[in-house]
Amino acid sequence: MLPSHVFTDAERDDLRTVLGAVGTHPYRDPIAFSQEIADVLDRGDVPAALVDAADGIRKDRESGTAFAHALRNCPVDDVVPLLDQEDPLADKYAKKHTFVSEAFLQLFGHLVNTPLMSYGTRFNGDFFIDVIAINKYIGKQTGYSDGELAYHNDRTAHPVRADYITLLGMRCPEGDLTYTSFVSGATLLEMLTGQERELLRERYFYTPFDVVSKDNNKSLTVSDNHSIFYDEHSVRYVDTHTTVAPDAPTEAKDALIALKNALVRAPKARHRILSGDLFTFANQDGLHSREHIEINDPARARTRWLMKTYAFRDRPAADRFADRWLDGVPGRVGD
Repeated sequence: MLPSHVFTDAERDDLRTVLGAVGTHPYRDPIAFSQEIADVLDRGDVPAALVDAADGIRKDRESGTAFAHALRNCPVDDVVPLLDQEDPLADKYAKKHTFVSEAFLQLFGHLVNTPLMSYGTRFNGDFFIDVIAINKYIGKQTGYSDGELAYHNDRTAHPVRADYITLLGMRCPEGDLTYTSFVSGATLLEMLTGQERELLRERYFYTPFDVVSKDNNKSLTVSDNHSIFYDEHSVRYVDTHTTVAPDAPTEAKDALIALKNALVRAPKARHRILSGDLFTFANQDGLHSREHIEINDPARARTRWLMKTYAFRDRPAADRFADRWLDGVPGRVGD
């Protein structure tokens, strides 16, 4: 069962009022925005229910009890514009004049001690990005399409990958059923033999870069060879994309097939993100997917909009990449 917490309407409204008073622009000055949200926390203006929920999430992560959590009835902006899907980022800049949603995501990052990260070559290096169907990616395997997504990590082919992903439901049509599913690396390892685990921990595999990354950097093609499992139960894999390197032993292909079978059979957490839902999960200690269970109005379903943040596991994890910061902005990395 997915650990979750539901805020009361009063708690949600109180927090929306607090966050609505934040004056810094998150896209123009992300450093000052992060500091202003930290000041809100330091003043004790955050409702105890959120502090307690975040404490529980942090403890679950530290103990390995759970790798995915949901918060419901969270504060978002009073006005959630309908974005032009030809260029939703530019349209968001033009239409969205309040930043309660961004403030809530930043506050959550502070509460669970996971510094936010961004990619300088994507979405102007913003720390708050939009998971929404973009017209030019319709029908392609990317989070910015209107289709389903195979089990994967975000930015699998890249050298710097987020430890956690957090999604906040901005516009989630209730008449269409779309689920975000998660399976932990620990669960997958339990379903493999010792030999299969050993093979999957070798650098016998590679992953092609995703279409959005290649659009932003034409020099990107495929990753260096990498293992699929590393550390205790971290995983680096995109189903239907990650494959065996040409010089890998035959046994590596057998191990990859075993992983695919395990992925089908493994128990999973499935969550339908509603407007005002926060869903947070481990990006490196698990795999996630997008499933369309029932789409009754495809045009309406395409308007589904989640706001997303990437985050490092903790401050020391972020500091290991300090030599990669772009434009002097902590957490902003390149390819």
